[in-house]
Amino acid sequence: MGSAGKQSEGSVVTEKKQQTKRPSMYKVLLHNDDYTTMDFVVMVLETVFHKSGEEATRIMFNVHEQGVGVAGVYPRDVAETKVILVYDLARKNEYPLKCSMEKA
Repeated sequence: MGSAGKQSEGSVVTEKKQQTKRPSMYKVLLHNDDYTTMDFVVMVLETVFHKSGEEATRIMFNVHEQGVGVAGVYPRDVAETKVILVYDLARKNEYPLKCSMEKA
């Protein structure tokens, strides 16, 4: 009986592992506008998205030249939080910076 119990415990663990699924990932996008300064976008990328100065500048130029740039790719709840942080920071500094997310 003891070994039968261990086998069923093992199969339960195996079933749980098979059911575990990677969370869907989302791209957080920054959108260009005519008012938000390049310095502010770089600061947002460094503080909210923890980018290096060099990487933040590269992403900022993507936003400026292509109209949109990918700030990062995260699980849904992390992406939603980052979008909210960007909006809050932009509004406090009186910038209309737009931030969105889309499934990666």
